[in-house]
Amino acid sequence: MSFICLAFGLLAVPNLAAAQQAESAETQPWLYKNSDVPVDKSWTFGELDNGLRYAIKRNGVPPGQVSIRLRLDVGSLMETEQEQGFAHFMEHLTFRGSTHVPDGEAKRVWQRLGATFGSDSNAETTPTQTVYKLDLPNANRTSLDESLKILSGMVSSPGLNITAINAERPVVLAELRERAGPQTIVQNATRELFFAEQRLANRAPIGTPETLGAATPKMLQLFHQRWYRPEQAVIVIAGDGDPALFEELLKKHFSKWRGKGEAGVIPDFGQPRDIEDISRVVIEPTLPRFISMVIARPWEQVEDTIVYNQQILIDLLALQMINRRLEGRARAGGSYLQASVGQDDVSRSIDGTFISIIPLGDDWEAALADVRGVIADATTVAPSEQDIAREIAEFDAALAIGVESYQTEAARKQADDIVNAVDIRETVATPQVALDVFREMRDLYTPERLLESTKKLFTGVSTRALMTSPDVIDDGKVKLAKALRSTVKASSDVRVTQSDLGFEALKKIGKKGSVKTAQKIDRFDIEQLELSNGVRVLLFPNTSERNKIMVNARFGTGYSGLSPDKESLAWSGALALIASGVGDLGQEELDKITTGRRIGLGFSIDNDAFEIAANTRPADLEDQLHLIAAKLENPRWDPAPVIRSRAASLIGYDSFSASPQAVMERDLEWLVHGKDPRWKTPDKEDFEKLNAENFKQFWKPILASGPVELMLFGDFDRDQAVEAILRTFGALKERKPLAVQPGATSPQFPAPQAGPEILVHKGDQDRAAAMVAWPTGGGLENIRESRKLEVLVSIFNDRLFEILRSQQGASYSPQVVNSWPVEFNSGGYIGAQSQLTPDNVDRFYNVVELIVKDLRENPVSADELQRVVEPLRQLIARASSGNSFWMSQMEGASFNPQKFVALQTLLHDYTVITPEEVQALAVKYLVDGKKWKLVVLPEGDRLAANDNDPVATSENSAASN
Repeated sequence: MSFICLAFGLLAVPNLAAAQQAESAETQPWLYKNSDVPVDKSWTFGELDNGLRYAIKRNGVPPGQVSIRLRLDVGSLMETEQEQGFAHFMEHLTFRGSTHVPDGEAKRVWQRLGATFGSDSNAETTPTQTVYKLDLPNANRTSLDESLKILSGMVSSPGLNITAINAERPVVLAELRERAGPQTIVQNATRELFFAEQRLANRAPIGTPETLGAATPKMLQLFHQRWYRPEQAVIVIAGDGDPALFEELLKKHFSKWRGKGEAGVIPDFGQPRDIEDISRVVIEPTLPRFISMVIARPWEQVEDTIVYNQQILIDLLALQMINRRLEGRARAGGSYLQASVGQDDVSRSIDGTFISIIPLGDDWEAALADVRGVIADATTVAPSEQDIAREIAEFDAALAIGVESYQTEAARKQADDIVNAVDIRETVATPQVALDVFREMRDLYTPERLLESTKKLFTGVSTRALMTSPDVIDDGKVKLAKALRSTVKASSDVRVTQSDLGFEALKKIGKKGSVKTAQKIDRFDIEQLELSNGVRVLLFPNTSERNKIMVNARFGTGYSGLSPDKESLAWSGALALIASGVGDLGQEELDKITTGRRIGLGFSIDNDAFEIAANTRPADLEDQLHLIAAKLENPRWDPAPVIRSRAASLIGYDSFSASPQAVMERDLEWLVHGKDPRWKTPDKEDFEKLNAENFKQFWKPILASGPVELMLFGDFDRDQAVEAILRTFGALKERKPLAVQPGATSPQFPAPQAGPEILVHKGDQDRAAAMVAWPTGGGLENIRESRKLEVLVSIFNDRLFEILRSQQGASYSPQVVNSWPVEFNSGGYIGAQSQLTPDNVDRFYNVVELIVKDLRENPVSADELQRVVEPLRQLIARASSGNSFWMSQMEGASFNPQKFVALQTLLHDYTVITPEEVQALAVKYLVDGKKWKLVVLPEGDRLAANDNDPVATSENSAASN
């Protein structure tokens, strides 16, 4: 795709008039060569004498942070057969150390500067590129100078000695192992079929155990010489600083970089051909039946011109019309649960139109025929002007939102956009340019042009399909190929009826309310209102995110109002409550009244309230409030979404057992809450019992319950917002709160056992997961200690990572978490968990025991404490510049003002702590007699022994870091 960066995958295309003033070839920046797309003047582009290209920009979102991206034009497609996985392996080795930093020290340097490993400092490898990412908080000349020096050493002279390679090899193999499972099997099979006879068919970035195991220093050094060269590199720097400083330091550290030996030559990736073998069936008992199709065309390097991007927009609109028709048919109860179409240029290998189908039941042939029938209709009959107008309104709104939010768009996203443009060999443009051209090209959206576009999208050199199935299908491969080659009849009943439906179709809530009381929470610039009907409101008008308003309507008592002893249908709310409609309006009607608007509904359950939330903008605020209030006051109980959700849940249920991680996600919260049914994932029998009647019976009284708290945080006029609130939420009938159930606010941590709780998964036999947890607490009374626990947990997490991953290679992603429910009196816990092999489960428990013992017996060093506290400080500083942080912290504060008090010490609690306090917390909470263990093993595996072996002496120093 081109520089498509906004909602719905909309592209940014330039203003036609501006193109008339294109710069001369001599002054045109490197990203815009051979393009008439107007240059985004907020960027400074340059090229060093050694061929390294760069783009730099000032962007103060979030304040103090600078985002650096270093891209190398090398991915798995550049590897030879013997080098599979080397690009990704090189990424790992590069982070370990270089001439400028000892092995493993780069991570610690950036921690001291406030960067969190994994989120602020990371890297990724794809088939076509390797990208190193650093989001440096509280950036200044010194920290930028140090960071760019480290990055330059990483790419120019990484540590490729046998010691580093043998240390990192198990880590990469652990990552490969943790990715293994049914989903990876399907992904590999899909790639082999869709890219048959092309290089991408067998070039997963992770590589193979054989090639990774055979990698030697000499092989990796030669790979590095070919591909890690300045002429293959692009550096992007965007952030809160002087672009002149960025450029100065970039030149200081990268201008002397020179490639060694012969440069790599990008190989021919191959082109799709018309092949005989066009189908494949993969049997995976834990996955639902699913059909993936591609209509493949050769990928071609394009000149990223205005005309080219205009055609992409037309293609997108054509596909969106088909997707709307497919969804309409699914909602009406068709032969498939879900289906969609899309276009993508994949890894410079194919230009493909992709089709995905989830059949309902066993009759996959009917589902495939139905979807093909919808597509056949679109390729034979032109759309109506009304169809086109609806999609144009949606696209226009999405592009307009991009314009409104551009000034507060994060620097990291804009840096990533440049990198992605380089990867696909195209350009970037501002959202305003995109919107201008979109509106100027309205006359190009004719029925005839869209029909022509649709025909081309569904024409190619080869059509192929892969189906996953939980059970064997007799002659499935032959039948699938036959279905693809069969003539299909165009459907005649799939067009969506268009109508001019607006918010007048939504009933008014009632008589406008009034403000009973108003008070300022001065320390936070928050205003609290109480309305005449008892609704409470928190208002925080600000311009931290331009033209964006976060709305959160909290009602009822959430999990506190549900019995801790009896199962309920609380889990069904996320499936169908929003989709069941409002008043007289179902899903399709709600789609129509919100066409071209920034209006939505999202449902969730918190410990103390149910929530309906949305992001909107000033122009849509009142209608957004009207829609949420109407959902509470006058809900619709359409049975179709309930039936569809039940079918979807049953179809996907077996995937809960597909891997250790899936089992953990299914059962962990239920287990650590003492098997409290409020956190239990439903069984198949529970899903089968769900129907429209019991769904309504459960949710109707909850939607009518109180108390109600409305939160508005964002860019709005206070007086206008209050008027809109009074006409909507102020007009609600007064509500009675649901009673808090006995014992509901005191969930119980599981009792310690002699051995671990054992669960099984049905995935790869070489995968397992283990966890150990300790109870902590809950509530606001001791919230300050819970924040200090975050420091302890971060140190614990860092040590577990260093030993299990960096030193032993036993796990790729071990982690330690701290959970402290503010709304409950208990239920908090510290949990350490990891994915690993079954024979490494005891190793995990041994390492955890060793770390915990050291944390209890010895104070941490000042350096280790700093490397945890500073990232926490910077994380809070950056998060607090946005509204989502403050909204999450203040939920429920209008009914519990103690939350405002607790917020006053937040930063201090996280960042002012001594080594002795950390040790005291470890002694208090990491108690051997209270810990609880969980292990997830492959089905049929022997039960893991629980008698931990003595801890190896060599690990002691690592445990104390």
